[in-house]
Amino acid sequence: MQTHTPTTPFGRRAMSLGMMASQAVAKAVPEGAQVQKWKVFYTIREARDLIGATDRSLAILNALLSFHPEMELSGDGELIVWPSNEQLMARANGMPATTLRRHLAVLVGCGLIIRRDSPNGKRFARKGRGGQVEQAYGFDLSPIVARAEEFEELADAVRAEKNAFRLAKERLTLLRRDVVKLIETGIEENVPGNWGRVQQSYQVIVGRLPRSAPRQLIEDICCDLHGLYTEILEVLESFAKTQNLDANESHSGRHIQNSNPDSIFESEDGSRKKNEAGGSVAETDNVRSLPKRELPLGIVLDACPNMRELAQGGEIRHWRDLLATAELARPMLAISPSAWRDACEVMGEQHAAITIAAIYQRSDQINSAGGYLRSLTEKARDGKFSTWPMIMALLNAGLKAQKTPETSAGPSKEPDDDRPGLQVSDSLLKSLQKPRR
Repeated sequence: MQTHTPTTPFGRRAMSLGMMASQAVAKAVPEGAQVQKWKVFYTIREARDLIGATDRSLAILNALLSFHPEMELSGDGELIVWPSNEQLMARANGMPATTLRRHLAVLVGCGLIIRRDSPNGKRFARKGRGGQVEQAYGFDLSPIVARAEEFEELADAVRAEKNAFRLAKERLTLLRRDVVKLIETGIEENVPGNWGRVQQSYQVIVGRLPRSAPRQLIEDICCDLHGLYTEILEVLESFAKTQNLDANESHSGRHIQNSNPDSIFESEDGSRKKNEAGGSVAETDNVRSLPKRELPLGIVLDACPNMRELAQGGEIRHWRDLLATAELARPMLAISPSAWRDACEVMGEQHAAITIAAIYQRSDQINSAGGYLRSLTEKARDGKFSTWPMIMALLNAGLKAQKTPETSAGPSKEPDDDRPGLQVSDSLLKSLQKPRR
């Protein structure tokens, strides 16, 4: 059944409220207003979702703008173009006629163009004796001039949202990486706690993430991951503090305290007693069950980011890379070859490199790096030094720096010799900037 478009005083097609609003905007174009047509087009394309335009409708708008002879659209000039459907279809890459009409209606509905129909519905221009256009019927581009600032604001909003979405995804990636690394550290170092339940909590949080998630959901998940990250880190720090290096201090009653009664971590009393029961008296007196397994390289690099800047190529992927970088840092710290050699013999090359990395990280706080390394080497010779508490103290200092404003009053506490108060890396703490909800 064939339908007919109703005729109105505005032309052959019915006038919607949106079209009437577009006409009002077009009439409000200030005299002298002038915009570069392609610059405005790119802005419209960037903000198309907020405007309501489609990719195909923008292809038609691009074709319409190409029929305007000038590079600029001026409120004082002629802003009506009158191409035929055949010409438009040709410049729109052969778009079918039905598709053309449908997307022209989209442009009109979005308020990007206005139809200026002749009495018979044809598009043409009537010129005077001098060749100047006296009357034109076709598509009016004046809304593009009138709304140019609005389009720019919409494009800025789209750019801001894209940037916020990118930052949220980066924060999520960092949090997922750091939580997994801390869980692995807790398991590898035999830190007392219900690590199976911790992993389950992590999986529940990340399991809420669909394949394509909106920014708000990503930020909510980041808040939950941040809370889990903070709780794990506090437990690891508490465990590090319980590793008292004083041989005369008794540890029989020590256990990790957690202020949250519903915490996913358990008291370490039971596990601690089992571990200490199997150790030798000398081991218990000297290091009191310090971690026996190696530190993950990623945790060391997060604690000592300055080593990455010193490394050749800016990358440290293996322990041998860290050792090579420590060789570069040694002369810069004025550490003698003999002090470095003794540290490697007593601690082992890997732990000596970790120690150099920590010293290099806080070199501005150490008067004599060589003497400090010799002191730590002697403690290690007596079984009274471990790199694990040193690295955990570094992360702890970063967390405290994040929680406490730089303007807070009060003297700062000097770090212990075997637990230097290093600054934690920006990459590790980037995810901690938003408080947990």
